[in-house]
Amino acid sequence: MRRVLLLLAVVASMLGVPAAAQADTPYDVLVFSRTAGFRHDSIAAGTQAVRELGAANGFSVTATEDPAVFTAANLAGYEAAIFLNTTGDVLNAAQQTAFENWVRAGGGFVGVHAAADTEYDWPFYGELVGAYFASHPAIQPANVKVEDRAHAATAHLPQTWNRTDEWYDYRTNARSTAHVLATLDESSYSGGVMGADHPHAWCKPFQGGRSFYTGGGHTASSYTESAFRTHLLGGIRYAAGQAKADCRPETGYTPLYNGSTTGWSQAGPGAFTNADATLTSTGGMGLYWYSAKQFTNYSLKLDWRLAGDDNTGVFLGFPPSSDPWSAVNNGYEVQIDATDAADRTTGAVYTFKSADLAARDAALNPPGAWNTYELLVEGERLRVYLNGVQINDFTNTDPVRSLAGHIGIQNHGDGDDASFRNIRIKELGGPSPVTSGPITGLAGKCLDVSGGATADGTKIQLWTCNGSAAQKWTRQGSTLRAQGKCLDVAGGGTANGTKAQLWTCNGSGAQNWAPQANGSIRNPQSGRCLDVSQNSSADGQQIHIWDCHGGANQKWALPA
Repeated sequence: MRRVLLLLAVVASMLGVPAAAQADTPYDVLVFSRTAGFRHDSIAAGTQAVRELGAANGFSVTATEDPAVFTAANLAGYEAAIFLNTTGDVLNAAQQTAFENWVRAGGGFVGVHAAADTEYDWPFYGELVGAYFASHPAIQPANVKVEDRAHAATAHLPQTWNRTDEWYDYRTNARSTAHVLATLDESSYSGGVMGADHPHAWCKPFQGGRSFYTGGGHTASSYTESAFRTHLLGGIRYAAGQAKADCRPETGYTPLYNGSTTGWSQAGPGAFTNADATLTSTGGMGLYWYSAKQFTNYSLKLDWRLAGDDNTGVFLGFPPSSDPWSAVNNGYEVQIDATDAADRTTGAVYTFKSADLAARDAALNPPGAWNTYELLVEGERLRVYLNGVQINDFTNTDPVRSLAGHIGIQNHGDGDDASFRNIRIKELGGPSPVTSGPITGLAGKCLDVSGGATADGTKIQLWTCNGSAAQKWTRQGSTLRAQGKCLDVAGGGTANGTKAQLWTCNGSGAQNWAPQANGSIRNPQSGRCLDVSQNSSADGQQIHIWDCHGGANQKWALPA
């Protein structure tokens, strides 16, 4: 095997073609370039480029323009099929059926450029490729804006990739059904008509198979460009199932980090370097945490890479602190570690729950390659997705911890080389507002605004339930509201005994409340729970925050 790898490396060097970071399992690729419309003079160059990529990366290549190869028996021998600048109607009904069945059985499709100008009357194909060609201006330079720098087709690219090609406009926007890897900046060239959101390359899981499409590849010179060849290789590897990626459609995310570190703080020793919109760990053990905001219900996505047998993790649900151990003791870590015990390796909720290791192993790219996490937090339930595949499902039942709070990434220590890109979040919101009842607690009494007042700083107390407006609470997102204002921790304090009060709603952590499975209500900023002082049920007893312990004076029934 070492001789084979060495030979491949030599071939790659001689041909000037990229090679995958680690050797793939050998596979077979069909290149199909039949045209029934405009014929691109770059087809021969494209076919030769794929042959060279195959020689350097361990896959065989069969090139044909004969549609008769599209039979069930013949297609079964291929892991991926490339439609290389095909045009018009290229397959008959029987051939289409064979191809559909092959895709549904796990086959991978790669569409290059005019593959979008093909089979307009075949609905399956239109959905597979993602969008049909509409028009194009003259060949000219343009800026390609790379959105996903973790996928094998785009991880090597800068955020802005300038090159010359023929730039397609499409009849529809692929973003609603595919994961967009790159878009065109129409301000950088003349004649684009799709506007600010102009997808150029994308990928998607599709009916059991996988689809990758790139709008590049019109010109013969495209196939001599190292960056474009690596782009094409990454798409082939994804389609063939060799490179894993989260290719589900993605909309509505807000960047927390994509080059700018605004809002981030370092806790503890070590640091992260910031270059090429990539954070890379140095030293530790420390934590780089997003201090600007806390989150309650959300989908957090981020791209990560280990250099080798390294260690890092993503922390969730911890209060603000300059001590990195606060996140360890108050939150949860989703582990990233190439090798360790089952409950503390990649995909595990560290020491609490192992990932589904079979699913994890099938979805994982090896060290040296990028992976994507989605950490989906809904209340106290956490689901972990690796490259689009669910590998863990965990529910917090510990009253001292919560999944609501800050998020952060770990720099584990000297020699642990971990990198992160494109950290983004989609806030999912909380439950719909409820205004139909009180919040009841100790001895069946109610959470009450003293005297029914509305002034900032009004005391929050325990009082016999009486149905008044002072006891009518609205749960809105992560806030609890009465009298048009919010339940608030005085001064944003975090110490035991800090009083609860009424205050103008301001979105701060002092007004963020997370109901727990045991009936307590936790303030993630402080890590402490809403508590009836002195465990006394007397009318007028002060409500404050205290270490979570699950006692009767910390149990509350929210409006249904």
